[in-house]
Amino acid sequence: MTLLAIALVAAVGGAVNSIAGGGTLLTFPSLIALGIPPIVANATSTVALWPGALASMWGYRRQLAGARAWAVRFAIPSLAGGLAGALLLLNTPAERFSMLVPWLVLAATLLFMAQGPLMRRLRAGRHAMDDAEAVESLAPPPVLFLIYQFVVGIYGGYFGAGVGILMLASLGMMGLVNIHRMNGLKNWGGMCMNAVAAVTFAITGIVNWPVALAMAAGAMAGGYAGARLAQRVRQRSVRKAIIAIGLLSTIWLAFGR
Repeated sequence: MTLLAIALVAAVGGAVNSIAGGGTLLTFPSLIALGIPPIVANATSTVALWPGALASMWGYRRQLAGARAWAVRFAIPSLAGGLAGALLLLNTPAERFSMLVPWLVLAATLLFMAQGPLMRRLRAGRHAMDDAEAVESLAPPPVLFLIYQFVVGIYGGYFGAGVGILMLASLGMMGLVNIHRMNGLKNWGGMCMNAVAAVTFAITGIVNWPVALAMAAGAMAGGYAGARLAQRVRQRSVRKAIIAIGLLSTIWLAFGR
């Protein structure tokens, strides 16, 4: 019954990710509620959701055409940061991580709340320049950008919920305006972070594989169903529900366990 419940939660999370994003704000607290230790829940969730990150990046592969140099520069700090974050998680005492969990969920919820206004602002500037020109006219990313992406990668490897909005914000500040190209680079960076973190967690034996496999199956089924429903469901309503769940989860994780 526990694995079935986990698969159902992951299915809902996968569907939510397809419709509006923020599925982790549902799955992570649910795993803890099912009695899984926070660090194990975090590592297991990272491994289970990586195939979804790969599929999402593959869906945007055409948007990375002509941006190979940017993709390579984006990958290096993402991989390094993801590895650093994963190692930091593995070296965090369980008690300390349990204390951090409510704040991590709250931070992810606030990032999710900021996503809507940021996306509207980015879309408003799409007419400013052509997609290809937006990449080709930019100088190589400065060192400060790479350092920022490394810090974002640490957060991605350590916890990761809401990491996409941090990358979109930095890409916008760098001058990119085409939202599809930005999403492609964001998904590429997220996949790099999750890949190295997932491998690290798998090698160290911290992953609960029955749970991870059940989650992966549920997330794939939910993601497929969510993609079909995405055009029929009001994203604003889904986003409001996710924000409410994130805030309630923060309160429960801080005071109710």
